[in-house]
Amino acid sequence: MRLSRYFLPVMKEVPTDTEIVSHQLMVRAGMIKQAASGIYSWMPLGLRVLQKIQNIVTEEQEKAGHIPMLMPTIQPASLWQESGRYDDYGEEMLRIRDRHDRDLLYGPTNEELITDIFRQHIKSYKALPVTLFHIQWKFRDERRPRFGVMRGREFLMKDGYNFDLDFETAIHSYNRHMVSYLRTYNRMGLKAIPMRADTGPIGGKYSHEFLLLADTGESTVFYDDAILKMNFDDTKIDYDNAQECQKIVDSWTNHYARTDETHDQAEFDCLVPNHRQAHSKAIEVGQIFYFGTKYSDPMKATVVDEMGKHIPVHMGSHGIGVSRLVGAIIEASHDSRGIIWPMSVAPFKVGIVSTSSDDKAICQECERLYQECENAGLEPLYDDRNERPGAKFATMELIGIPIRITVGRGLKKGVVELTERTNGQTTEVSQSQILNKVIEIVNS
Repeated sequence: MRLSRYFLPVMKEVPTDTEIVSHQLMVRAGMIKQAASGIYSWMPLGLRVLQKIQNIVTEEQEKAGHIPMLMPTIQPASLWQESGRYDDYGEEMLRIRDRHDRDLLYGPTNEELITDIFRQHIKSYKALPVTLFHIQWKFRDERRPRFGVMRGREFLMKDGYNFDLDFETAIHSYNRHMVSYLRTYNRMGLKAIPMRADTGPIGGKYSHEFLLLADTGESTVFYDDAILKMNFDDTKIDYDNAQECQKIVDSWTNHYARTDETHDQAEFDCLVPNHRQAHSKAIEVGQIFYFGTKYSDPMKATVVDEMGKHIPVHMGSHGIGVSRLVGAIIEASHDSRGIIWPMSVAPFKVGIVSTSSDDKAICQECERLYQECENAGLEPLYDDRNERPGAKFATMELIGIPIRITVGRGLKKGVVELTERTNGQTTEVSQSQILNKVIEIVNS
């Protein structure tokens, strides 16, 4: 992409109505624009990141054997009345009525709708287990939307739903989801701490939420410092192997992890040595639930078992805040100059900067590099604007491009400059080797 032909409305100054770093940087980098309180337009740069995250989430869900679909944003109120949640959910639910005077709602989640789909199409235990998921826009009418995409009213979420015959197989589905989530966060360069959590309005018996450590988190988490030194083994996992999944889950959850609300009463139970006990603010980026027959009982979602008896299925739900992750990654990875994107979610992997728009040799070399990077699938962003080099550098740093190639005076001796955003180090690399060096960094 040539920057002269791209829509990138960056800002130099920090917007006055932004409170946290991710909100400030997303607005300054031209990633989002507020349409209404807690509701945002995703500009081209922000959309590229959002799509990168969405693709990773989808790929990892499918690797775990989960089946993608898409449900509507508007749901009939009758399903929620059937489950008993329509009146219980509270004012966060946006209730609406159509021209035929039928009650509808803008879905905050999809347990009722997916249960209705299941009960209409699956009748036998032989069709189990099955897990369906989708990535879809949700709406929750937050009393006080704030922090940009971190606590907005409209948000993009992956929610998945498993249907199993009994408790044992449902717990395997629960563990399978936890492993797939750990893999997902790992691919984004994040260390997420799984912690036992309250089930809230979703309900159920078991739940874990996934927390990223960040100074702007809304709650305090107490944890075993050893978990930050753990590396997730991203090799092929046999998701059908219940013992293998349970072993991975145990290795990540047998650590001291408590919120500030549960820390005091759980502190005689903690077996972690004092020198390993740590605490930090944290951001929730996902949650998984097992809720047994909470929805299948009242909605009569049953299958016929081996004995010919109708039994309610065991269910669970699993969510990842896709749009929230954009902000969370920025909170975890930035400096005073701007965003530092992990390579896997960067909107562009390589930035190419010309220090002079009037130097024919510099412009020709930039064009050559741009085409080579394009052909190699490196998603280059070429700053071909007639701007000062300092302004171009500032833009690349603000929007967080992982690698910057600067073509300038060194061209006379056959070299260009390569700068890595993560550490700010700049090295000279020969023209003949620059593409190989960039590919090496991208794949490292």
